[in-house]
Amino acid sequence: MSQLRSLLETEKAAIEAFVALLREEQEALIAGQADVLETIVSRKLELVEQLNAIEARRQAMNGMSTSQAMQAWLQGQPEEHYSLALWDGIIDLARTAKALHATNGELVAMHLAKTAEAIDVLTQRQKEATLYGANGQAASGSGSRIVDSA
Repeated sequence: MSQLRSLLETEKAAIEAFVALLREEQEALIAGQADVLETIVSRKLELVEQLNAIEARRQAMNGMSTSQAMQAWLQGQPEEHYSLALWDGIIDLARTAKALHATNGELVAMHLAKTAEAIDVLTQRQKEATLYGANGQAASGSGSRIVDSA
């Protein structure tokens, strides 16, 4: 087995793990399980570092810095037909990871918007009608006859 093939197998396995982690992150975001996101983010960072190191090794090995150049080079190497299939799989997985990452970003944005709405509602209500003062006693002159007469 060539060194390149071995490295591509390692890269594909790492990207598969990254895609699985993105799916796990998506499930946590959909379920609103914020408590598990810290662990997921930590694992994602580790995998990104690992993927970056693998990519650097691959580029140092063959001098190809773009996916198109790698594709063209592999197509010109008949003895690397298995590596070409691995590379095609890596590119497909990278597309999947990119799509999952974008979807997860949208989910995070939705959660942030809902949180901002909730904060706005809570702080607006507090400004409009303070029923109780800082001392825990009913605030006088609340502007509501029902509350004032109770």
